[in-house]
Amino acid sequence: MGIFDAINISATGLTAQRLRMDVIAKNIANVNTTRTENGLPYRRQVVVFEENCKNKAFSSFLSQESRRLFLKDGGGVRVRGIENDKSPFKRVYDPGHPDADADGYVLMPNVDTVIEMVNMISATRAYEANVTALNAAKGMAQRALEIGRV
Repeated sequence: MGIFDAINISATGLTAQRLRMDVIAKNIANVNTTRTENGLPYRRQVVVFEENCKNKAFSSFLSQESRRLFLKDGGGVRVRGIENDKSPFKRVYDPGHPDADADGYVLMPNVDTVIEMVNMISATRAYEANVTALNAAKGMAQRALEIGRV
């Protein structure tokens, strides 16, 4: 694994965590959206990551050391997709709301602000960890270049 591989792997983590933070922010912004284009409340979204490996069938049989030696396809993480959370909507009694049903209940988004804030903290810490790894790799590269100056 070369120095640029470490930088590229950290870059994939930065990109993935940034998208995760954007999706979490969108969830929080829509916590009270009771009607979207399809007429239903906003549905929480979740980012799904996967290993950035071109040959998944081959990589699943390899040990960590073998992957490092034989797979030269970048590594890191990539976003497999953004999926809708299938959990049920919340029912809130609010008979004066324009979207209330005949019994006075309103379907609210399946977004829990506390969970979203915990996920935001987790994504922020993962982003910071990738920045730290990137800076460490950059520092090693700079020190390696200084060896030739002596």
